[in-house]
Amino acid sequence: MVTAPDGLHARPAAQLAQLAQGLPGALRLSVGDRVVDAASVLAVMDLELAPGMRVVLDADGPAAEAALDAAAAILAPGSAG
Repeated sequence: MVTAPDGLHARPAAQLAQLAQGLPGALRLSVGDRVVDAASVLAVMDLELAPGMRVVLDADGPAAEAALDAAAAILAPGSAG
């Protein structure tokens, strides 16, 4: 769930992309039937994530669990992981 008060604007979208680009695997975000590669700032911004929206995170590779935790912290700052 997106809990960032301003939704997902440029700065957190860039943080997600930087996280995804540094992974040995992939990080994806899904909203409804739309799935995007988190490594693309533009694709993430195109989801127009607003507070209260439900986002499904998916990752693969050896750092998948840590990537999911980090991505969740960007989407929902202050939430317990």
